[in-house]
Amino acid sequence: MDSMLNQLSSPRELETMTEGEIEQLAKEIRAFIIQSVSQTGGHLASSLGVVEITLALHSVFDFSNDRIIWDVGHQAYAHKIITGRMHDFHTLRQYGGISGFPKITESPYDHFNTGHSSTSISAALGMAVSRDLAGQKQDVIAFIGDGSLTAGLAFEAMNQAGHLKKKMMVILNDNEMSISHNVGALSGYLNQILSGKLYNRMRNQVEVVLKSVPGIGNSFIKLAKAMEDTLKRLFVPGMLFEELGFHYVGPVDGHDYTKLVTTLQKARKIDGPVLVHIKTVKGKGYKYAEKSPAKWHGASPFEISSGRTLGKPKTVPSYTSVFGETMLQLAKENPKITAITAAMPSGTGLERFSEHFPDRFFDVGIAEQHAVTFAAGMAISGKKPFVAIYSTFLQRAYDQVIHDTCLMSLPVVFCLDRAGIVGADGETHHGLFDLSFLRPIPNLILMAPADENELRNMLFTASGLSMPAAIRYPRGSGEGVPLDEVLQEIPIGKSRVLLEGEDAVVLAVGPMAWKAQRVAKRLASEGLSIKVIDARFIKPLDETAILDAVDNCGMVITCEENALAGGFGSAVLELMEQNRMLTPVLRIGIPDIIVHHGATPELQDELRLTEAHLFYRIREFIMENRTVRKHRN
Repeated sequence: MDSMLNQLSSPRELETMTEGEIEQLAKEIRAFIIQSVSQTGGHLASSLGVVEITLALHSVFDFSNDRIIWDVGHQAYAHKIITGRMHDFHTLRQYGGISGFPKITESPYDHFNTGHSSTSISAALGMAVSRDLAGQKQDVIAFIGDGSLTAGLAFEAMNQAGHLKKKMMVILNDNEMSISHNVGALSGYLNQILSGKLYNRMRNQVEVVLKSVPGIGNSFIKLAKAMEDTLKRLFVPGMLFEELGFHYVGPVDGHDYTKLVTTLQKARKIDGPVLVHIKTVKGKGYKYAEKSPAKWHGASPFEISSGRTLGKPKTVPSYTSVFGETMLQLAKENPKITAITAAMPSGTGLERFSEHFPDRFFDVGIAEQHAVTFAAGMAISGKKPFVAIYSTFLQRAYDQVIHDTCLMSLPVVFCLDRAGIVGADGETHHGLFDLSFLRPIPNLILMAPADENELRNMLFTASGLSMPAAIRYPRGSGEGVPLDEVLQEIPIGKSRVLLEGEDAVVLAVGPMAWKAQRVAKRLASEGLSIKVIDARFIKPLDETAILDAVDNCGMVITCEENALAGGFGSAVLELMEQNRMLTPVLRIGIPDIIVHHGATPELQDELRLTEAHLFYRIREFIMENRTVRKHRN
């Protein structure tokens, strides 16, 4: 007999299922997610935690007409499975396969592309306003986690939603866990209020009144104390949301399908903004994920029975781990150094720093704008803050980088992990624009290490600067180069030559430098002499070295894993234009397209950035221009 999941052809069939059938279906969906992600990798714990609420939502609402926005989208696997994508799940996050996030081009049930947190309420409010202007009747729902509520964008949206009074629903998924443990006043909101003086004073006053009731006062006090925890849960959590103009419902057990359906049906009838607060267990149904939800937030392929990660152990350290160890070393030597991250202590490699220097480590939650200005406040007060943020997430704090840091030339160091192509997370997570958006900013030094040893030395160099600096480095393993025992200061704006040559010069930044060197050595076997320079600095450029190399070699190739528009190659072109150098130039980088998801080598092949592609592109360019120059002579 087919399973419940295999028999399900449409989410509308959920309406007619019995409670027992739904319970069986939920088990099968969890088993299917675990089996699929064990082979492809993906966001496991978050999707396992929301199976029942996903089924309840699809039972009460018709999302072929109604609208739902899954904040970030880490938790949308069950939604994808029951909306026609189960048989494509073996392609999850694979090149040419289905995305790990909701995507409007993938299904009519996905109503908004997501991938960065805290956007759902804003998008839902915009849809609700447009619905009313068009005289339509759809229900609009934002599904957001408690971690995402630490971002100001979510509160900006709630503030306006409460003002406009539009009919919409926010589902708050409270699992006390975003990617890492939640931080800040919001996550401790209930406990702080309950332990506050106002609450205690009111409780004491009530106790005095009850004691004054003859005969039965003490019994009332016992009953009141027994009810206290329940009263705290039922009334205090909603105070903040009620003040923002939302009708608060909850908390509700997020794994009780029947209660969820009843709650959603009632909440649906409320004419105005309503917030439904549900409590869930992240990783539910898989013991390893329940025990360590942070570890299982983004899982690599694994063995289900043991939870053991599959694949060969890495022998070369990652850039992230090298960054973390170097920060620890620098902080031991310099007490002014502090480290700041936006809800990613593990992802950025700062966990050990937080353990050794808890008073100098700050996780601000999903609040990149605040992280940057917070760092600026530290810097102007004499500290040396290092802000570790993924390249793609620093985009959220662009104004703060300019206005609150660089205009005052404050010595903040931005450490941009995941620069370049990142692979399976796709277009919302690739770090392809940082060189372009940081390069125009005055007072900012911009660096890109070619390898993990250069990363260490750049961090050391940045620790001694009295102005802002940014260091961008990729995801994954380094080059396997030896690491200096004693850190070396790199002269600001100075490149290094990796290979001498005279037919052409390759100017490269980041790991593209060693790739270019290997390609140049292969081309040497064909009689082509190519100079390779690891530029190291995108700003300031090593103008003397670059101009001399261009003048001597006559042909220029630039290599970067960044958007070509406004990137490193553009900086070199601008330098040449300023010096009236009319020389053939080939710029290699990311063209003006959206780069989707897939394994990094596959994406590099598609973008013609592999060593094989570089070999043929550079050879063709040199041969073409040799012929043209010979013809002109």
